[in-house]
Amino acid sequence: MNTAVLALEDGTVFEGSSFGAPVEHAGEVVFNTSLTGYQEIFTDPSYAGQIVVLTNPQIGNYGANDSDNESVKPYIEGLVVREFSPLASNWRADETAQQFLTGNQVPVIAGIDTRALVRHLRSRGVMRGVLSASGGTKDELVARAKNSPSMTGLDLATRVTTPKIYEWSKAVDLCSPSDLAGTAAEPRFHVVAYDYGMKRNILRRLVQSGCRLTVVPAGTSADDVLALKPDGVFLSNGPGDPEPLEYPAAQVAKLVGRVPIFGICLGHQILGLALGGKTYKLKFGHRGGNHPVLNSVTGKVEITSHNHGFAVDPDSLNLNEIEITHTNLNDDTLEGFRHRNHPVFCVQYHPEAAPGPHDSLYLFEDFVKLMELEK
Repeated sequence: MNTAVLALEDGTVFEGSSFGAPVEHAGEVVFNTSLTGYQEIFTDPSYAGQIVVLTNPQIGNYGANDSDNESVKPYIEGLVVREFSPLASNWRADETAQQFLTGNQVPVIAGIDTRALVRHLRSRGVMRGVLSASGGTKDELVARAKNSPSMTGLDLATRVTTPKIYEWSKAVDLCSPSDLAGTAAEPRFHVVAYDYGMKRNILRRLVQSGCRLTVVPAGTSADDVLALKPDGVFLSNGPGDPEPLEYPAAQVAKLVGRVPIFGICLGHQILGLALGGKTYKLKFGHRGGNHPVLNSVTGKVEITSHNHGFAVDPDSLNLNEIEITHTNLNDDTLEGFRHRNHPVFCVQYHPEAAPGPHDSLYLFEDFVKLMELEK
């Protein structure tokens, strides 16, 4: 087995075994606490520019298949795990996870103490790193980590967005006869979805709820969106720092009050910027399928799926116009808000899951109800 090395910008170095492509990639080193759904994590465009540490001790044991892809390819820069399974023990698997990542030029390091690494990132904060399966001394790799781009100030959404407008009509896939997803509703509303790095399961959930979708690039103007005569506009998840996205935020600001709007993750942050708010970087972010969020409207606690390293500052919002609806119970960060005068709402977390719990699927129905009221 070949050797792989993970070097952090603070000089910390981990050595392990290489299971992926024999290449070297740099990125922000982050961790995800989800127990399952590793392929969805690999292919989530929100992970562009990041090396992902998975805390589940064994990864790869159920292989990979086309149905579980959240985009056209993996977007992670590299993968860090305790144990990587070269075998796939699942009837749905088309190939092993190793074949999937190697074929997409993603390096993998296994056999390291991921608990020690995660504790280090929690105490010091996420940081830049280099994952190399192609050689190089420790000092050289640490130096390359220090010279790699910082996530702060980095516009990645316009790099991963779709290059052209397209239609989407596929609903949620049934994984087994016991799947409770049910049948898709008849398409009643035309939704224009801004792609800032969108996951496919968001599109599937919108179709499942009765939406006909037109997906547009991140840089599409508000006038071009309104020319498509939408019943609603959706703002997607995506990678990078939201603050450089001044043009997308300005276009969303022009849409407020003209059409119902629903935002998720980066879409939530862009909507916050469009309404005059500010964002900031979290120390180590929220990534996993087990984050408790209080819905202040219902008084219920939802267990939710997260993937973000930035947050909207609630103190920067005009609370005469904005109502805070969701709050993270781990650190009190803002997880959702709605406009008091216009049909606009958003959440920071991922109600579509993939991976994660389904406590918040009602938000897609809320979006449909909002469009019904407007009609």
